[in-house]
Amino acid sequence: MSLPKTLAEDVARNLVMVARLIDEDPEQAYAYARIALRLASRVAAVREAAGFAAYATQKYSEALAEFRAAKRMTGSVELWPVMADCERGLGRPERAMAMAGEPEVQKLDKAGQVEMRLVAAGARRDMGQIDAAIVTLQSSELASNAVHPWTPRLRYAYADALLAAGREDEAREWFGKALEADKDGTTDASDRLAELDGVEFVDALGEDEDEDEDDAAPASADAADADKSDGKDEDEDGTSES
Repeated sequence: MSLPKTLAEDVARNLVMVARLIDEDPEQAYAYARIALRLASRVAAVREAAGFAAYATQKYSEALAEFRAAKRMTGSVELWPVMADCERGLGRPERAMAMAGEPEVQKLDKAGQVEMRLVAAGARRDMGQIDAAIVTLQSSELASNAVHPWTPRLRYAYADALLAAGREDEAREWFGKALEADKDGTTDASDRLAELDGVEFVDALGEDEDEDEDDAAPASADAADADKSDGKDEDEDGTSES
């Protein structure tokens, strides 16, 4: 659907703000998405952006409705995994699992299929099926040494599931593999590894501030004593003069 030039520019500006803010300030991104939605609700890109903004603010019912609208408009299945994750967010993991078995999954590209696998594993965990979640994540993509954008998250999810199952040694190994692949720091695998190894991080800045306070305390006391001494001398001087 085409929009008049001025309207299209207004919509585009709001969508740019959504993309810019969605990670750092999702509530503000959501506000811009709502503006774009009021201006052009029949544009698929607007519905999709509104869906992701709602998803980022955990408004899962609203997000699902927007994703469904975008899917109807485009006929694309690329939003299928995030739609399934909305079902999880709504407390309906069984629906997410049902979606994982639908024909739409076969139409997804490799990244989309991995994302769907992550959602399905999460749904298994939601239902208390930890072992099934582990099996769900076991795949050729997990076993591969090749690194793709989704590799750190897949390895991390596997490590986390292993840890939940009490398989600590294996979990440590896979958190390490996730860290190796995570060049952009998209996961907290390093923190999880440190936690497993019993390493505690100390706030060096906080320590420095404490040391400064400790150093400053005696000086303040000395200054106070000096002030008292000065005052006493002045009184004595005044008394002798009288």
